[in-house]
Amino acid sequence: MEAQQLGFVHRFVPGPDSNGPTLLLLHGTGGNEHDLLGLGKMLLPDAALLSPRGKVLEHGMPRFFRRLAEGVFDEKDLLARTTELAEFVRKAIEAYKLNGNAIVAVGFSNGANIAASMFLLEPDVLRAGVLLRAMVPLQPPELPDLHGKAVFISAGRTDPMIPAPNADRLATMLREAGADVTLAWSPGGHNLTEEDVDVARRWLTQRPEIRASN
Repeated sequence: MEAQQLGFVHRFVPGPDSNGPTLLLLHGTGGNEHDLLGLGKMLLPDAALLSPRGKVLEHGMPRFFRRLAEGVFDEKDLLARTTELAEFVRKAIEAYKLNGNAIVAVGFSNGANIAASMFLLEPDVLRAGVLLRAMVPLQPPELPDLHGKAVFISAGRTDPMIPAPNADRLATMLREAGADVTLAWSPGGHNLTEEDVDVARRWLTQRPEIRASN
């Protein structure tokens, strides 16, 4: 289903079990609501898919929040956009009768960064996350309680956009907040590889709490 309701242009693909997990698919810069549908099916074939399009345009390319330069984020905009996206997810849970305890963010690059921001600022929305090529989005005034949340971070050793210490710092921050964090390193750069997808899929299939959520 393709829709413009709920505040975002988005795609929704129902899963076979209305009480099962839903993957919140968050594209990278220049992507759209169609980009990660195939990835979602590869990662968790029996999940519902909820895929919004970022509302910020950078030279005509959709993003989920503004940046001032490469790796320098507009924090005021990030705060507002994170709240807006979390509200979209809450409305979608009601509209599509989703299991609100089994929402799993799957984000790439800009999408992974706003997913990390959601964990830090709107922790009640997500049960788990697959953050592909993510960096620290912001430093919250205080860390939330993320006990019971699971996060997988896939980082590239030679990523020219995200220095390795930044990915390490994000993992440390989420662990300090209580999340169960897995940080997986790829020898590659910013682009995803088949190995990235395989490792993320294995991680997801080994998280029984995602399927058991009710």
